[in-house]
Amino acid sequence: MTSCHIAEEPIKKVAIFGGTHGNELTGVFLVKHWLENGAEIQRTGLEVKPFIANPRAVKKCARYIDCDLNRIFDLENLGEQNIRFLHNKKDVFDFFQTSLAPLPCYIYLIEHPSLKYATTRSIAKYPVGIEVGPQPQGVLRADILDQMRKMIKHALDFIHHFNEGKEFPPCAIEVYKIIEKVDYPRDENGEIAAVIHPNLQDQDWKPLHPGDPMFLTLDGKTMSLGGDCTVYPVFVNEAAYYEKKEAFAKTTKLTLNAKSIRCSVH
Repeated sequence: MTSCHIAEEPIKKVAIFGGTHGNELTGVFLVKHWLENGAEIQRTGLEVKPFIANPRAVKKCARYIDCDLNRIFDLENLGEQNIRFLHNKKDVFDFFQTSLAPLPCYIYLIEHPSLKYATTRSIAKYPVGIEVGPQPQGVLRADILDQMRKMIKHALDFIHHFNEGKEFPPCAIEVYKIIEKVDYPRDENGEIAAVIHPNLQDQDWKPLHPGDPMFLTLDGKTMSLGGDCTVYPVFVNEAAYYEKKEAFAKTTKLTLNAKSIRCSVH
């Protein structure tokens, strides 16, 4: 019996962006280092270039200046001919999860028919986004720097192995697919009327069952999850999302299967 596989063209160019949000300093710090000395990110047969994506915001240590750079890479701004997506990236994440163990590597699937999330990676031929944290905005931490540095190394190693002809076997990957974004409870003036409940705080990727507390008012009233489905909250009480009116996002946990993948030219 022969196994089915997907043959892809070799990858020749990789861009590494730091500072898409100017107050997320880990990427900024690493890219500035690699602009001075990029030996560790170079791989044979691969052109790797680091970029500071949002220099004005980086200079001010602000998320953005005029608009959120990580939300405007859409058809309206770029034109349909410039948008390309790769729909089978599960082998990449399987490689990450294996390489980074025992550190967790959760997969957030943001494909949704009505939720717009036009990030910088949307225009890449092979878009993969990796987020490391959480950590406070405008702060550098050695452990987070180390984790991000390792992830970049493993990503480049994956591409190098792929280009060299290594076949990556079929795999099953657990993912968290977005269902909807949840706003904070608000009063008649649009002001936040309740905060994330202590039982939900810091519980990203953990199951939230119907009846479990979500929000808490100052007078002690608890607001709980309704419905009859267990969800998995992510980006709980994210500081940058207050302006976007997002307290957290609900996801559902799925298992996806990927065929083996190898380079079609070697």
